[in-house]
Amino acid sequence: MIDSLSLIGLAVDAALVVLILIVQLIIYPSFLYYNRDNLVNWHNKYTGKIAVIVGPLMVIQLLLAVYTVFTGGLYMIGTIYLVFVLSTWVTTALIFVPLHKKVTQNTHTDGDLRSLVSKNWIRVVLWVIILGITVLKLNILQLFSFYN
Repeated sequence: MIDSLSLIGLAVDAALVVLILIVQLIIYPSFLYYNRDNLVNWHNKYTGKIAVIVGPLMVIQLLLAVYTVFTGGLYMIGTIYLVFVLSTWVTTALIFVPLHKKVTQNTHTDGDLRSLVSKNWIRVVLWVIILGITVLKLNILQLFSFYN
């Protein structure tokens, strides 16, 4: 039997994959089509609004990852999952927050905007792997429950 926390984790992971794909394929590339003033204006609105969606999802994902490591029974998978979740936090803090800060402060270059697109593939891959780990974990849990 799959517990409700595992299903919440699956929903959160899937939501983050959908969001990062929208950001990667639509939002970040669109930044190159704005004139400088319009981009800064839009970017300041965008970052505040997207943070309200992504922030809670990332916090829930992190809390579930920590919880899974200490109580989930699948320590190795839980630890790998936590490492990937922490990787999304680190890449966001070290790569994307500084790039977004440049746009907010109107000190960005076209190269910075292209970096948002090219480097964001890191987070796309991380979140797809995280979702894959969750699906694997759920399949293992389902298999164990089948034999118990």
